[in-house]
Amino acid sequence: QLQLVESGGGLVQAGGSLRLSCAAFGRFFSSYSVGWFRQAPGKERECVEAIGWSSVGWNNGNTHYTDSVKGRFTISRDNAKNTVYLQMYSLKPEDTAVYYCAAVRGVAGTGSNEYDYWGQGTQVTVSS
Repeated sequence: QLQLVESGGGLVQAGGSLRLSCAAFGRFFSSYSVGWFRQAPGKERECVEAIGWSSVGWNNGNTHYTDSVKGRFTISRDNAKNTVYLQMYSLKPEDTAVYYCAAVRGVAGTGSNEYDYWGQGTQVTVSS
């Protein structure tokens, strides 16, 4: 029903920046909430930022930040391209992980179990 494809990952030095893209294929409705998650080796998958596509989205459409990325990461969307972005600044080695985008219709929080559609992920590696 919905396919998500991430891109933009790579190797970057600490303090650098990257912009990840999540392209949605298939029907993409404004009622979807979209989140960026990451999973580092040996760690639990966590939500880093999420946004609603309308007033029924996550937190009534407001952006969510997890404490470790607050002030450094920004989520945005381009409805015409059915694409969601994650702009990352001041990257740290601790940000190294596979980053996934995920989507679900309606309101969702930060739990991975709340999302129905997932991309395959893109690797972000931050060197010291």
